[in-house]
Amino acid sequence: MLPQPASAQVSADDFNALKKTVEQMNEKLQKLEQTHAQDQQIIQQLQQQLGETKVAVTNAQQTADNAAKVQSASPALNVSEGPMHNFTIVGDAETQFGKTAGQHSSFVQADFAPIFLFRASDDVLFEAGFDFILANNGTMISDRSPGNTTTVNLSFATLDYLLNDYMTLEAGELLLPLGTYSERSAGWLNKIPDNPLARDSIVPGTGVGVELRGALPIGASGQSLTFAGYAVNGPSSGATNSIASASALDLNGNVGNNGNWHGNPSGGGRVGWFIPWKPHYDFELGLSGQSGQWSDSGNRSWTAGVVDAALHYGPNIEVKGEYIKTWVGSDDLGTIRPNGWWVQGGYKLAGMGLELPYINNFELMGRYDYLNDALGTKTDRYTAGLVYYFSNTLLFEADYEWLRSHGPAALPPNSFILQLSYGF
Repeated sequence: MLPQPASAQVSADDFNALKKTVEQMNEKLQKLEQTHAQDQQIIQQLQQQLGETKVAVTNAQQTADNAAKVQSASPALNVSEGPMHNFTIVGDAETQFGKTAGQHSSFVQADFAPIFLFRASDDVLFEAGFDFILANNGTMISDRSPGNTTTVNLSFATLDYLLNDYMTLEAGELLLPLGTYSERSAGWLNKIPDNPLARDSIVPGTGVGVELRGALPIGASGQSLTFAGYAVNGPSSGATNSIASASALDLNGNVGNNGNWHGNPSGGGRVGWFIPWKPHYDFELGLSGQSGQWSDSGNRSWTAGVVDAALHYGPNIEVKGEYIKTWVGSDDLGTIRPNGWWVQGGYKLAGMGLELPYINNFELMGRYDYLNDALGTKTDRYTAGLVYYFSNTLLFEADYEWLRSHGPAALPPNSFILQLSYGF
């Protein structure tokens, strides 16, 4: 007997489903083939662009090498561009309106203080600052000479030579690094219109001589050690006789056609430590001093010591100040010890985060300063101020000052000052 043939029965639904699956797989295969063809075209385009880029880089490198050869063969100062190419004028201007107790209110000052900067070469620089001040012709209350006069003062003028990345040699009329006020807070940079009493009375702001200054980095955190050492003519006597009276000390004298009155220069310097710990947060502490002879006979000395500090706690809080002590030898009073100190703080209202018009443009200021001239006069002064920023360099300042002064050189009790300052 022969075996029965095997047979399988497939329904029409199963056949149609299988047919549909095959058709779908065929469509996916066609799409994959199309995508592969597009990828091949993109790869070819990228390969072509890569070749063009390599050619461009090679040409640019060759051009840069040729330019470097030409530049190295040319002088540091291109004379064909003219002397004004390396010449810049910066500076500031101020106008004040004030009212002092016992006097009439008036516009009391118009000041224009340009600073001329000239770069002779990569290593040689020159800078000079002037003060053009408009004032009445009369120098005393009883003197009512008509009209007005303009005075011109040389604030500083130095020739600078960059010895290396860390040191600079300066010669001329120097801004003395006795503290930091003379170099960093004069003019429109000072957010209070007048100077601390001790800065105007017991230490000089400038001196004629030579100075070596610079800075050294400390580690990789941004800290630095700043240093300065100088020799200048120093103070002299404003008296016409040989008596070294304490009241005859002239801090800004000892320069001119007669040279050094006493023949003994003064020496001084400053060391500072700058510590930043994140953007807008930093602290600086400095110690400076100067000593030398001041009397015509050269047998009386003048010595000063200054401790300065500055703190920035974020972009809106700043606190700074100085303590100043001097020793003055004299024939009439022996050694006297004038001293003084000041501390100043500011807070920008932008730190409050208020979404109000104009509020973020205001900064609140305050300062306390003290002076003992060692000749019988002691003065305490409290200052409250407000600064409005029209821009970063255009400032309107308003300040009211309370004074308590006792002695033969006592100052008026109160005053009110408005100032418009512009730095350029």
